[in-house]
Amino acid sequence: GHSEEHSNKVTHFQGGQESKRHLQRRVWNLLNKGEVFERMVQHPRLMEAVGAFLGDEFCMGSVAANRILPGGPGQEPHIDYPYWDLHKPPSFPHNISATFPLNCQVTVLLDEFTPLNGATAILPGSQAWCRYPREDEEKMFFERCERMVGNAGDAVIFFGLAWHCAMPNSSTADRTGVLIQYLPKFVKPMEDQQRGVSAEVIHRATPELKQLLGMVYPYPQILDEAPALNTEGRKLSESST
Repeated sequence: GHSEEHSNKVTHFQGGQESKRHLQRRVWNLLNKGEVFERMVQHPRLMEAVGAFLGDEFCMGSVAANRILPGGPGQEPHIDYPYWDLHKPPSFPHNISATFPLNCQVTVLLDEFTPLNGATAILPGSQAWCRYPREDEEKMFFERCERMVGNAGDAVIFFGLAWHCAMPNSSTADRTGVLIQYLPKFVKPMEDQQRGVSAEVIHRATPELKQLLGMVYPYPQILDEAPALNTEGRKLSESST
């Protein structure tokens, strides 16, 4: 329903496929579109796995559905936020590397993912290169990639710095997944989580969901207006603990 009503939404990595862009539908800000998504993003097994990778105060950068219709062309091989514009190396820190992860992606399969319907392709080990794939490397990518095949209800957890892409949907049915982006607590989220959700979502949020929404980590803030306390360091002011 949502992808039909709002089909003309921003999407990514569709360069050179403008005439078929309508065959990939994004539904953004899923936290505001059903309590099931609130439960999904804070599933205990996901929280445990992502916390082991990004630290236990991680936040969520985005949660969206990606629906590829029959005939959808797939995407260019890419890497995910906040690495996704590493095709501009001078805009990133010198010697940035994969040893300090700034992303953890989860794809929740709402349909069976098969080679025929465009199951995501991924190149294992490519995260170590810490760069955006060049156009002249696409042939190598498609020759060496593996596919994220699975059943509806499965979840795939991976490092978004690994080269990957949706593949063409050559079947006669839709292929849909929920894409959850988790980030270290200090990385600016891709979607404005707090402004994007309703007061009802905030009111019923568990401590875990408040963490994911960035409501626990106190920065950025206007420090000129902050209480005159020692709020950082091993020894804090008594009223700040």
